[in-house]
Amino acid sequence: MSEPEYTYITTAIDYANGSPHMGHAFEKVGADAMARYRRLRGEQVHFVMGMDEHGLKVQQSADAAGITPQQWVDRIAGEFETMWRRLSISHDDFMRTTQPRHVKSATALIRRIADSDAFYRGRYEGWYCVGCESFKRDDELVVDEGGNRRCTLHRNREATWSEENNWFFRLSDFRDRLLRLYDERPDFIRPEPRYNEVRNVVEAGLDDISVSRSIEWGIPWPGDDTQTVWVWIEALVNYISATGYPAPGYERYWPAACHVIGKDITRFHCVIWPAMLMAAGLEPPHTVWAHGFFTFAGRKLSKSEGVRVELADAVSRFGPDAFRYYMLRDVPWNDDGEFTWDRFEARYNADLADDLGNLVNRTISMIERYRGGVVPAGERTWLDDEVTAAVTRYTAAMDADLLHQGAAVAMEVAASANGFIEARAPWALAKDAARSAELDATLGSLARAILAAATLLQPFMPVKVADLCTRFGFDEVPLIAQLAELAVEGRTATRGEILFPKERPAPSA
Repeated sequence: MSEPEYTYITTAIDYANGSPHMGHAFEKVGADAMARYRRLRGEQVHFVMGMDEHGLKVQQSADAAGITPQQWVDRIAGEFETMWRRLSISHDDFMRTTQPRHVKSATALIRRIADSDAFYRGRYEGWYCVGCESFKRDDELVVDEGGNRRCTLHRNREATWSEENNWFFRLSDFRDRLLRLYDERPDFIRPEPRYNEVRNVVEAGLDDISVSRSIEWGIPWPGDDTQTVWVWIEALVNYISATGYPAPGYERYWPAACHVIGKDITRFHCVIWPAMLMAAGLEPPHTVWAHGFFTFAGRKLSKSEGVRVELADAVSRFGPDAFRYYMLRDVPWNDDGEFTWDRFEARYNADLADDLGNLVNRTISMIERYRGGVVPAGERTWLDDEVTAAVTRYTAAMDADLLHQGAAVAMEVAASANGFIEARAPWALAKDAARSAELDATLGSLARAILAAATLLQPFMPVKVADLCTRFGFDEVPLIAQLAELAVEGRTATRGEILFPKERPAPSA
């Protein structure tokens, strides 16, 4: 199979049972940073997000609200799309599983898998968690004081005993093929701890899984009007339905370069999904990146568990770009991390207001005062060499999808430039006409460093960075490949408003 034309990146599609929260935002902002970085590298990127809109939980939520399931999911999808616009998420498509294009693709894939004899009829009996929309093993349940079984992920819900005649997928047949995939492509599951977890699960053996349900709100099972496709199965299909599958041309995007998901759903994406694709004779994605959890006071942010920070409050505290930067700078993209208001404020003031914002204001003020607002031509300095080295470290971190490290390196450029100002003392150079060339070189290097920092920070703060670049006469943020020969001399520098003002209201109680 030929390589796709696009770097195709997806996120998990969010379940339409409530408003967007911090956990949703962490994943979407992180995936957006990955997509934006690849565009800075000059790649053609196709970035897809969306909504998972079928299943029993949605049906129950709609019933409780006294509206139809379609009215319910339309309202929830609108809330998500509004928040993603506010956070400047650069997705190219928003796939909703109630859309006809998805229904068509899911039906086609189910039929293609059925042609391989990977489905069969059977009876399932077990405990079902509506919160997870899946049957649970005994080791995934706890028993409360009243003797009720509860899912370990949704302790506020009782698991219910269910007995159904369903369609089953012969997942057990794919154990060896999955292990071979993991061995041949160790980058299929990242980061490494997730790879080890999934491989151990598959090595221990796989059971066949029930893949249909006898509920109304779902995609009808092809050829069986008594069943609908299990919501988790048809939700996984969204990744390929967004490519236009099975219509010709879907190969421009498939196989996907990366599925970005939370570490709690690796079984679906790293076991069931590739097995489904193998059964259909299709290529699995190149990589599944399973990020960690955003925690608060040591507990996973979860509406169902009553642990939450209101997303709107966090975004409003210092603005969307500062929120994006804080999440991806402070929380490791390959591990768990904690949100605290104090840490958010400290990061904003130290990194953004003091280091970057002050650097921009000081530099443009000196260009205005000493060179009439025009960036002078001058020789390269040791600051340019430090920037070059930082770009190399940055690309290594971002190529490895270690976003927190990339953000740290980008901010090191600002710190180096501030140190450069103190070392060169442009105010002293300006007093000595014999040192005019040194002043020109200093101001030129500072302008280049600021624009380099802007480029490296673009995946994290796209709106602020675009504003910053316009202050040096750039209509677009420079690509990474352009930084080595970036021409800034002769451009007019304009201070504009303060990028990151310190005085902001306290967060809501």
